Amino acid sequence: MSVGARKWTTSMAILGLIALALLVVAPLLLIALGARFWVNIIAEVMIWSLLAASVNLLLGYTGLLSFGQALYFGMGAYGVAFGLDKLGLSFWPSFALGIGVGTLTAAVAGVFAVRLTWHYFAIITVVFSLIFYFLSVGWKDLTNGDDGMPFSIPPVFVFDGLELKLYDLTFQYYFVLVVVGLCYLLLWALLRSPLGLAFRSVRDNDRRAGLIGLNVYGIRYVSFVIAGFLASVGGVLFALFARYATASYLFWTVSGEGVIWAIVGGVGTLFGPALGTAVLIVLREELSIYWEHYLLVVGVIVILMVRYAPDGLIGLLGRLLAGGRRREDASAIAKEGRP
Repeated sequence: MSVGARKWTTSMAILGLIALALLVVAPLLLIALGARFWVNIIAEVMIWSLLAASVNLLLGYTGLLSFGQALYFGMGAYGVAFGLDKLGLSFWPSFALGIGVGTLTAAVAGVFAVRLTWHYFAIITVVFSLIFYFLSVGWKDLTNGDDGMPFSIPPVFVFDGLELKLYDLTFQYYFVLVVVGLCYLLLWALLRSPLGLAFRSVRDNDRRAGLIGLNVYGIRYVSFVIAGFLASVGGVLFALFARYATASYLFWTVSGEGVIWAIVGGVGTLFGPALGTAVLIVLREELSIYWEHYLLVVGVIVILMVRYAPDGLIGLLGRLLAGGRRREDASAIAKEGRP
């Protein structure tokens, strides 16, 4: 690793620790300041960042653009809702059911989807998402159609004698923080493993990867299922966060938002999608107060980012940390230093 890449890695590690410390103390400070609304916004950003991370795993590390990640997000939400509302399960079995339903859906869809590449792959992921969206809207006896499925949440059993409630704002925040943090820790370990290197080999040149003995289909399939797992965890958390599951979570436009967040933040980096999610959601919340057409501003920002900062916000940060080096040099440092 070059000196520039080592400096980049060290700088990002320091910034990551600072961000983690801020996330830990944020609810305490915000509640003390009377800004409880922003506690919910930060929790929402963390949840949606998992959807962006699932897009990033496919696009940034495996070279597959998916517009269907909302399917696994929505199935996770429906799974936990069914467990709590229809099956009468306690919290943890319902939590596991939601993740299992979303991941299983990804496992089935991936059998067909990863046989395709380029725009064919993107199209089939949209098709799967639309099929399940219209099924959930039309099957009212099962899903309540457009009305969705509101549900109540039982206490969270932590260990013998300790039960906590997600209705408590502080506990809900830290619950989301721990679950999302574990997902990112898992993703970090995965991307540093031989499997993570195989993902990037397939992304860079799938023919060469096949010639050196890698199972390209198998590697893409594993990436697809893991991405579905991340999206389903996000769906479960968001359903618990909103006490509600609805077909709108399944629609392809939700996937489109995940793609935008990942691109703006920086695909192919671990925390770029989380940064993009945070910036755009906070921007949405601020602009929507003053202007109902705030999405136009978001659209302009996305266009400018794609045109002038293709490496995303992480790339811009890399250039700042590189001390004004040329774009190509700073981009190379960022790429060499990332997992």
